[in-house]
Formats: sequence, structure tokens, C-alpha cells
Amino acid sequence: MRWHKRLLTAGVVGAVAMTASACAGGQVRGASQPPSAPATQPGASTGTSAAPAAANDKTFVYAPNLEVVTDWDPATSYSNENIAMQNIYESLTRYNAESKKPEPRLATEWSSADGGKEWTFKLREGVKFHSGNPVTAEAAKKAIERTMKLKSGAAYIWDAVKKIEAPDDGTLKFTLKYATPLDLVASSGYASYIYDTSVVDKVKDGTTDAGSGPYTVDTWAKGKETELTLKAFDDYWGGWKPGQYKKVAFRVTPELTTAWQLLKNGEVTFVQRLNPQLFAQAGSTPGVQATRTPSFQNLMLLFNTESGPLKDVRVRQALQKVLDYDGLAAALEGAGVKGSGLVPQGLLGFTPGLEPKQNLQEATDLLAAADYGPDIKELKLSLTYAQGDADQQLMVTLLSSQLKKLNVTLQAKPMQWNAQWDLGKKKGQDIFVMYWFPDYADPYSWFVNVFRSADPVSFNLSYLKDEAIDKAIDGLPELTATDRAAAEQAYADLQKKIIEEKAAVAVPYVQTYQRALTAGVQGYVDNPAYPNVVSFYDLTLAG
Repeated sequence: MRWHKRLLTAGVVGAVAMTASACAGGQVRGASQPPSAPATQPGASTGTSAAPAAANDKTFVYAPNLEVVTDWDPATSYSNENIAMQNIYESLTRYNAESKKPEPRLATEWSSADGGKEWTFKLREGVKFHSGNPVTAEAAKKAIERTMKLKSGAAYIWDAVKKIEAPDDGTLKFTLKYATPLDLVASSGYASYIYDTSVVDKVKDGTTDAGSGPYTVDTWAKGKETELTLKAFDDYWGGWKPGQYKKVAFRVTPELTTAWQLLKNGEVTFVQRLNPQLFAQAGSTPGVQATRTPSFQNLMLLFNTESGPLKDVRVRQALQKVLDYDGLAAALEGAGVKGSGLVPQGLLGFTPGLEPKQNLQEATDLLAAADYGPDIKELKLSLTYAQGDADQQLMVTLLSSQLKKLNVTLQAKPMQWNAQWDLGKKKGQDIFVMYWFPDYADPYSWFVNVFRSADPVSFNLSYLKDEAIDKAIDGLPELTATDRAAAEQAYADLQKKIIEEKAAVAVPYVQTYQRALTAGVQGYVDNPAYPNVVSFYDLTLAG
């Protein structure tokens, strides 16, 4: 999916408010760290016990419900593989959900000038790619320029960039077309990676990588239960301490109850999502710790606006009014909360007053106007959703039950993400269910990826095509940087048009992350800016 793809906390609040003007005048942000210091990654816990002295020979086993890798190229990767890529590759900065600011990663400090249209980043010294080549400003320049040239995935994050220069090995300079908070952009969960362009063309088969992060690819077996394993990069700039995990495995486990049993039996270390019943058990199960974190990730039902029965806007509007949103939120028992519009609370563009509401009478009238409904004509609709996602399955069950009362049969099919996405790109369903989350702490991602016209189709899985909407979306980045109030209004207007006028989508809930992991793991912090990512380097195993 993007879990989907792709998914953050009320704690990750409008970081986009950190527009370039906040950094103007050459103010330096970020603190230099010695390259030899094993610095804690931003977002890591600061309150855990010191790492045990004994070496940790255990493998950290992550149990996702969906296949891990759809694309190995760090420039174009834009899906579930972020859970691995964020441990293999590094960006200039990393977003810290506690401070609500970008923090040093490959860049140790940065400054802006000319009202936020010029940015200078100082790079960490002594960093190597896994290939052995040094991470220099020229290497970073080539990586970002290649990502921009490919124009795929989240490459749009660099759209403001006019020119990149590398005056010396440790200095990277950007000249922008318009003011942009580039330190925030550089912390993106996708397309911000700095990688070795001399070897990146060899990464497609998953036998190698082009990163500089703490882990490198060990094995990849597409379609296998243990799909991917990682191993420590011994020359990582942060160094290694006893107690840290040096081996990682991703064991694909579609069934949630199976993943829970594996965790209790000690066969896996981390389960990314638990339903309310299992989450309640996790809190009292010996050997298990449970965590709960609010998110910026919402669930979307994308309606096929181009073909089939949902080409009729009246049918789409009827579907928006069928689901019992309040009942679903209650049934989720804290695993999800009802949102308002497309943008979750805490981000620029959150718009109160767009909360979805059930109205079966209006739904019946709209269907009747389109010649469907009780005592008229049966409507059959196809829907695809994520295999192994109990929350989505619950939503589908409730929706199907309500639709049946209106003589609408929902043919729902749970699928692995790659298969679901492939079908969606062929426009093979009436309703496509997926999660979405921002690429960095900004709402633009929902609009440019999901609702802007796209040919070929990628994530615009409602197939919406509207020139006025496209034009408004294209103006959002510059408007956000130059006139926050106008951007707020533009986001509100777009949401009303997409949801109410076009009826291209329904948004049932905003997810709350409910995880479970082995009790002996120390240092785990859920950073909602990087959904479902576990920063393995931050973790130690208690003795």
C-alpha cells in the first residue's frame, strides 16, 4: 500500500509552519557532532538504560502483514519498503517528533539566506557508503539530481530546487525557485536519500544497495515468508556498541493472530499492528511490551470516478453516507479516531467541519436517483483492501452490511499490496482502500499524489481528472512558504471540492498506532514521521 504505501501523531504538529522565513538571515540550525561519536539517531529514546556489555547475537525479527519491497531504487521507492530503506539509507536531516524539528543526520548543521531561497548544509566527515566510497557533497549532489531527473515516487519534494552546488567535499549549497523549508523537506521519508550513484543501477535485484546507513542488504527472497534480511555495516559512522542488533529479518505474516502467537513464542520481535482485542492482551502478557502512538495516517476509500457505476457522482455521494463512522470508531476501541477531511489534525490544512456522517435516507435517495436501491435494481461493487489488516476488514464488514440493506452487494477482496496496486493501476475495481501518510510533516502529499491527474496511474486511484484541482494543487508549495493563511484556505477549499463536490473519496478514520514487541527490547520510540519504521540501530537487548 503505501500500508497502503503509505500512513502521524498529534505530536508531529505543523512542522511546515517552519517556513524558510523562520530560518532566514543565515541562522544556523543543527548542532555539529564529531563523526566518530556513536550519536543517537533523532527520535531515539533518551531515557533507556545503557546498553548491556554483552554482545547481542540475536536477530530482530519484524513481522509485517504485507510484502516488504516493491522498488529497491532509493530515488523512486515509494511504498512499504520504507521500513527497510530507512535503515539502509540516510538523508541530510531526520525529523524528530518530540522536538518537532529536523535534526542532523548526514548534515551536521545548515543555514538559510535570501528569505529561505538559499540553503547551505555542512556534511558529516568520514562517512562511507556501503560500497566503500566516501559520502561527499558532490556525491550528495549527484544523488539528489538523479532523483529529480527521474521524477518518480516522491521526487516532487525537490521541485523548489533550481541549482545545487558542491563548493567543497563538506558543503552542499541549494538555490531555490521559491522559499521552502528545505531542512524539513530533506527529512522526508521518501526521495530524500543520499546514495552512491556509481552503484545504484545494480540495486534492482536486491543483492546490494547504495546506502550509507547502519544496515546493508544481506538476503532478499521475494515472495518468501522471510523476505528480507539485513546485516550491520561495520564501517558505519556512528560506530557499534555491544547490545545493539546487528542482524534484522522481515518475516511476512499476513494473519494477525499468527503474528501475535509468533511474538508470544519468541519467534518474532515486533508486530506493527494489533487489533483492539490483541492489544489489550499485549498489555498484560509476560515477555511483551505494547505501545500506542497517535498518527497522521488515515484510511481512504477511493472511488472509481472514471468508469463503472461509480462514474455517477450520485452513487459516490451515496456511498459516502452509508458507512456508520461513529460505530466504526467505537468498534476500533482506540485503534482509530474519526477525522475531518483529508488532512489529519496537527498538520497545516486540517479543516474542522468536514467530519463524515452517516445518513441512510440521503444515501437511499441518491441511489434511487441513479436507478439503484431497494425494489429498483441491484448494484454490485468491487472493493479491494489490504490482506491481514483487521481494521480494514472491520470497516469492510460494516460497510457491506449497511449496503446490503440498500440492495447493494459489495464484492470485497483482501489482497497483498503489490497485487492490489497492480490491479488499481489497471483501474480494475470500483473502490480502492488504502492508507496514506505525509512524506514529511506537510499535507501536500495527499493532494499531489492521490488527487492530481496522473497518466500513467500511480496513486491517483480514484482516477480523478480536473484541471482546476490540478492548478490549485500545483500552487500549494509556494503558497505554503509565502502565505500560510492563504495556504490554509486553499487546502480547505480543495478538500471540500474533492470530498463534497467530486465525491472522489471517503475517509473513515485516522489510525492510532498499536504495536507490540519483545519486552527485553530497549530504546524503541515510534516516530510517526516515518510510519511503521523501526530504527534498529537505536535498539538494544536487555541482558
